[in-house]
Amino acid sequence: MSGLIFRGGWNMNKRQNGLSIRIMTVTAVLSAVSFVLAFFEFPVPLSPSFARMDLSDFPALIGAFAFGPIVGVMIELIKNLLQLISSSTGGIGELANFLIGASYVATAGWIYQRNKTKRTAWIAGIIGSIVMAIVAALANYFILLPLFEQFLPVDQLIASFSEFMPFIKTKADVVLFNALPFNLLKGLAISAFCMLVYKRLSPILKGTKTGGAAHVRA
Repeated sequence: MSGLIFRGGWNMNKRQNGLSIRIMTVTAVLSAVSFVLAFFEFPVPLSPSFARMDLSDFPALIGAFAFGPIVGVMIELIKNLLQLISSSTGGIGELANFLIGASYVATAGWIYQRNKTKRTAWIAGIIGSIVMAIVAALANYFILLPLFEQFLPVDQLIASFSEFMPFIKTKADVVLFNALPFNLLKGLAISAFCMLVYKRLSPILKGTKTGGAAHVRA
């Protein structure tokens, strides 16, 4: 009996070690993909040329759905640490980027882990996007816009946005009518894309067999 218990415990530890190695490997791979995606920027609609967006939060959301919010946050952290190598903001931009991305994947990942269904995934994506938009608004007002002011006077900064939206008159307007809605749309777009591909990616990430209904709740 003791031999069976020992063997069962050894097999359990072996499986746990294998899972830990897989999680670390997947985290590293998704962090690398996220880092690469950060270089593919596109302009934010109705914004000056220096306002850019990317889809580098997508791998972090996949990781958060597959292995939990901590993995998603780790992917965001590693991505931004890698970006420090070529940073032109002294790490300030990377800090803001981390806070925005981490708030998104941590929220969505935490909600999805409570009940892994398609409906919950949609709810997680929507709520995560709302949280990210709020954090992005705060980060823009207190971190990013003051950073831009080092290179562009505040009046010119506001004027650059009012060229596209004439009703923008203050920094708060920039945040309320630009940073907040476009980060909300960005989060929703990433969430929608994640819904399309996650079911196919989940068995690959977790090393499980595909087929049947086994990965409906993956």
